[in-house]
Amino acid sequence: MSMRRRPGRRGAIALLVGALLAGACSGRSTDRSTSTTETSSAGADRSTTTSAPLADGVLESIDLDTIEVADLDSPTALAARSSTSDLYVAQQSGRVRVIKVSTPTSSSAPPRYTLQTTPVLDLSSEVLAGGERGLLGLAFSSDGRKLYVDYTAKPDGRTLVVEYELGDRNTVDTKTRRVLLDVEQPAANHNGGQLALGPDGYLYIGLGDGGGQGDPQGNGQDRKALLGKILRIDPEGAPASRSREYGIPAGNPFADGEDGAPEVWLYGVRNPWRFSFDADTGDLWIGDVGQNGWEEIDHLPATNGFDAGRGANLGWDRMEASHSFEGDNPPRGVLPLFEYSHDDGCSVIGGYVYRGSAIEELRGVYLFADYCARGIQGLQLDRGAVVDQRTWQVDADGVYSLGQDNGGEVFVLLESGPVLKIVSAHDGG
Repeated sequence: MSMRRRPGRRGAIALLVGALLAGACSGRSTDRSTSTTETSSAGADRSTTTSAPLADGVLESIDLDTIEVADLDSPTALAARSSTSDLYVAQQSGRVRVIKVSTPTSSSAPPRYTLQTTPVLDLSSEVLAGGERGLLGLAFSSDGRKLYVDYTAKPDGRTLVVEYELGDRNTVDTKTRRVLLDVEQPAANHNGGQLALGPDGYLYIGLGDGGGQGDPQGNGQDRKALLGKILRIDPEGAPASRSREYGIPAGNPFADGEDGAPEVWLYGVRNPWRFSFDADTGDLWIGDVGQNGWEEIDHLPATNGFDAGRGANLGWDRMEASHSFEGDNPPRGVLPLFEYSHDDGCSVIGGYVYRGSAIEELRGVYLFADYCARGIQGLQLDRGAVVDQRTWQVDADGVYSLGQDNGGEVFVLLESGPVLKIVSAHDGG
C-alpha cells in the first residue's frame, strides 16, 4: 500500500461504553493547580508537577501532519525488529501483521509501506478479545530472533506473555511456543499489556492493578503482587525456581523475594497501558491511565544507563497523579512529570521520545496522545522539567497506541484501523 495523506475530519470522537481505554476512567475533576512533589531516589529531582496547559514556546514553530501507511482492524501495538526495517502490528483479535517497508532508490523519495496479507502469527482462537482485552503488546529480542506477545487468554482472560522463535523467512515457528508468564486477572479491565525490551536487553512487562474502582485488592502498593506493576525479567536467564520460565535479573530491587516479588521493577501504577524507553538516553516514560479525574505522564531518568525507575513507587492507589486519592504520597513516592484533568481527555496513551531524522527540530520531544482527545501532544524538557507543551490538531481520533521504528520515527495506531506516520507538514514525510 502506498502512503496517502488522510483528509481532515471534524467533530468529536464518539465515546463507546466498554471501549478499550475510555472505560478505564470515571468521574471528573476541575482542579488544575500545579502541585508540589517530593524528590525520589528513582527519578530526577523536581519540585513541581506540570499541569496542562503551558504557555506556547518553541514547539509552536513545529508543524506536524500524518500520512496513512496501513489500515487494519483494531491495531493495538506496533514494534520494530532489529534485523529488518519492516514494522510489526498487533491486532486486538489476536493476529500479528507485517507492514513491509521498501526504501526507494532516490534519497529524496519517502519509503513505501505495504501491509502483508498473511499474518506472521494468528492467535485468534486463543485470545479473549473485546473491551480492554485482546492481543495487547508485542516486542522482539535484541537479535530479532524471538517474538514476545502479551494477550488475555480464553476462557477466563488470564494475562499470558508468550515467546516464539522466528525463522529466516519472517515466519513464526509455533512449535517453539513458550509461556513465560501466566497471571490471573480478577477483572476484565486494567490489563496493561505493554511489552518493551529495555536498553539492558531485559523484557519489561506492564500490568494494571487488576481492575475495579479504586484498586479494591490493594495491588498497586502490594510489592508481593505482580498486578499494578512494571516487571523486568530475563527470558534467556536460568530460572530461579521450577515455577518460572525466566531468570530474575540481579539488579531487580526485590530480586531475593523478601520485600517484594522478584519480577517487580517498579510499582504503584494503575494501568500503564503504554510505556517506552528513550532510544538515546535510556529514560523510562510511562503513560498511566487515571481514574476519577487525572491522567499522568511519568518520567524516570536513567542515571547509570540501565536503572530508569528501579524500585520506584508511583503512588497508586494512595495518589491519582499528584492528587490524594486514598491517602498521602508514600515516602519518597515519585509523582508525575506532567498531568492533565478529565476536562482535557479521558485515557492517556503513552508514547515515545522522537529520535528520527525526518523532523530535526522535533528530536528529543516526547510525543503522546489521549484516547478521547483529537491530535498528538508533545512535551519538551530542559534539565528534567517540562518547559513547553503543545497539541497538534492532526487527523488522529481514537488513538489506541503509538509505536516507533528503528530510525526513531513515530507512528500512531487508531481504533478505527489506520496506522499513521507522524511527518512534517511542510514536506509530507
